[in-house]
Amino acid sequence: MVTRGRNITSAEVALGRHLFYDPILSSDSTLSCASCHKQELAFTDGRTVSTGVLGLEGTRNSMSLVNLAYNINGFFWDGREPTLESQALIPIEDHLEMNDTWENVEEKLRRHPTYPKMFKEAFGIERRSEITRGLATRALAQFERTLISGNSLYDQSLRLETFLPDDVERGRQLFVIEPADQSEAHPGCFHCHGAPHLTNNQFFNNGLEDVDDLSDFPDLGRGAVTGNVYDNGKFRAPTLRNIALTAPYMHDGRFETLEEVLDHYAGGGHNVVNEDPNIQPFTLTEQQKADMIAFLHALTDTSFTQNPAFSNPFDD
Repeated sequence: MVTRGRNITSAEVALGRHLFYDPILSSDSTLSCASCHKQELAFTDGRTVSTGVLGLEGTRNSMSLVNLAYNINGFFWDGREPTLESQALIPIEDHLEMNDTWENVEEKLRRHPTYPKMFKEAFGIERRSEITRGLATRALAQFERTLISGNSLYDQSLRLETFLPDDVERGRQLFVIEPADQSEAHPGCFHCHGAPHLTNNQFFNNGLEDVDDLSDFPDLGRGAVTGNVYDNGKFRAPTLRNIALTAPYMHDGRFETLEEVLDHYAGGGHNVVNEDPNIQPFTLTEQQKADMIAFLHALTDTSFTQNPAFSNPFDD
């Protein structure tokens, strides 16, 4: 894998993995990146919104870190940061997250008994004073780029290694196939969650809010980044890989279950002017709902969530 014109090295990844799991990055050394991005939950945290070191809740649901290496459209729910390196800068100084300063974190890393050697091995520096936030976030980004998931039952069937069970196959067809009769309603999930990544990493108003005016969204989402009023209320379409592990759902964690998500989309949104045109009402039988849920569960990749290369190195 290549990134930013450089090969990813094992020393960079090892350093990034340690930093990812080390609470040294937070002001009181109680919170790490992994506190809100747990491997067993496909690097989410199972909360509606995350809680930082001050006990304050954030405003958005913790996103999965699955297959970030393939994203070229910016990071966070609103895409405001262009690279994984720039994204990694933000949580450290956010009062709702780690509530530290990079100046302080740099000093902690320079004084640490182990990290100076690891930074030297990763980046060839000669002095502790050369440890910077730029190198730290580069290492974090390199580790995150290795978090690749692609061995679910669904993937194995694509590689012709196995067949999908009948209910899963029926759910897959509901997910990806448009009926020949266009008057027949269908979920149309693949428009935003197509193969191979089960997301197109684009931003959508997916019909969550019933607002009278585009300025009335409780969270402007992408619009706050672009300044374009028609981007208000739009958020990234997350990958559906390992989706059964990442509840609750949506940018604000409002839905507890996949069944609630299906019910939301079946409702067809609120006809807000910038809603995605694929948000249309449809009806599923109870069997069809069960089949779609079975398909979504078939996107779970346990070899990813149990991969020792992604686990806490302090437990090794």
